[in-house]
Amino acid sequence: MVRVAVLGVHLESNRFAPVTTRSDFDLRTWLEGEAILTDAKSAAPRQGAEIPAFLEEIQRHLDAEILPILVAAAEPGGPLDEAVFQTIQDTVRAKLTDHAPIDAVYVASHGAMVGVETLDPDGALLQTVRDVVGPKVPIVATLDLHANLSDRMADAADCLVGYRTNPHVDQADVAREAAIILARMVKGSEFHMAHLRLPLTPASVTLLTHEPGAYADRVEDAARLTDPHGALVNATVLGGFVYSDTPDNGIAAIVTASDRIVAEREAARLAGTLWADRHRFVRTLTSIADAVRAVTADDGLRWILSDAGDNPGGGGRGTSTDLLRALIDAKAARVLCGLFIDPDLAEDAAAAGVGAKITARFLRRGFDGFGEPFTARAEVLALSDGHVVGRRGLVAGRRVDLGTTAALGIRGLTVIVASNRKQCADPVYFEHLGLDPGQYRAVVVKSRGHFRAGFDEFFDQDQVLEVDTKGLTSPILSNFEFRGLPRPVYPLDTDAVWTPPDWAIPHLKALNLLP
Repeated sequence: MVRVAVLGVHLESNRFAPVTTRSDFDLRTWLEGEAILTDAKSAAPRQGAEIPAFLEEIQRHLDAEILPILVAAAEPGGPLDEAVFQTIQDTVRAKLTDHAPIDAVYVASHGAMVGVETLDPDGALLQTVRDVVGPKVPIVATLDLHANLSDRMADAADCLVGYRTNPHVDQADVAREAAIILARMVKGSEFHMAHLRLPLTPASVTLLTHEPGAYADRVEDAARLTDPHGALVNATVLGGFVYSDTPDNGIAAIVTASDRIVAEREAARLAGTLWADRHRFVRTLTSIADAVRAVTADDGLRWILSDAGDNPGGGGRGTSTDLLRALIDAKAARVLCGLFIDPDLAEDAAAAGVGAKITARFLRRGFDGFGEPFTARAEVLALSDGHVVGRRGLVAGRRVDLGTTAALGIRGLTVIVASNRKQCADPVYFEHLGLDPGQYRAVVVKSRGHFRAGFDEFFDQDQVLEVDTKGLTSPILSNFEFRGLPRPVYPLDTDAVWTPPDWAIPHLKALNLLP
């Protein structure tokens, strides 16, 4: 029987957001040992889709004994508190040591984590795994499409497999591919992994994969190359997460194949084409004024508005008020907005009860840089404890806790106020309150892109407006004072230059892609 350890840490770190603490993990997922397997078998797991899918697939290829280590996940937020990271490291090291000998390891992590002190926690975690299990034990990891690839991550793992969809709906698929690759390694197959990282750090809104674009085209290219049963087992294009503000930022290409030359050639081709297409990594946003005009126009058109600058799914706080206040001031009608994160206001509404008229005091604790306090008369339309199971897209089938949640009627708007920070990626966040997004003239979501997979049954892509709002995920990168990026980088520095490593130059020359 093959002894396979499974573990993972999910945190997308926004360097500009408040520090992520242990309580943030407790709100979402912190599972150790057998609790991981129990949760994976439940009807609505707390953990992501990767490990449950991996566990199913690996048993098809190996007589495997699963050794569950640690699965920890927090909502995207600020840098990881150092004490929490050390707890993670100590837990992983101790449990792996206790389970020795280990024949293979699967790691399901995000890949865009930064720490208050440790710059590259994902690399450090993979290195800890490698140190414990030794140089010959295969390690395969899956990564979010927005992972920031470090050399340490690539050196510690035998294969890194990234998501291919944005919005992310293929976590289970890539985990199954990882299981196939890991099983082949256990049975003796050897592979070579080549990677290149570019000085190219675009905003996340340019990394969608549902429509043609500089990024989507290369992801599709990588998908065509990938065959976990073949000689080239995986090709991944990571978009990175610029708000991590780390030296490891940058779009990266990773190719794993049985032939080292093939891996290097295809990694160079993907990276070279991305660099040649760097000018396509731009996106024009809709101003708040134009968005309000669209919503209030007498033309019968319906819209879904992305509050792109304040996406809790990228570390935003869910508290920016500029778009909300503009819609209130414009007397917009039949508009549904969510999720505004304000536990004080949610508790006020719960105390008053459904049907009560209250003075809604938004952000009473003061100005936080991206949300100005204001008051408005409101009617409490609906209340819930916030316990839901995702229906579509990113959190489909998963348990989610929004905390005390209220629907408030403010003039022609219905505003959903939640207590726990989540991006509005699933219509169930409205529906569990008895609200049907399809019945509104416009829906406003604090989400950057994952709403597209949740709300596409109500709105086509040509009905989406990405609005230029304030917040910690603003696509206007000049709004931030970056200190960690490996400057110069494109698009912040239009004169940025890519100098490929020596091994890539012959391939780039042969492909006419030498920068």
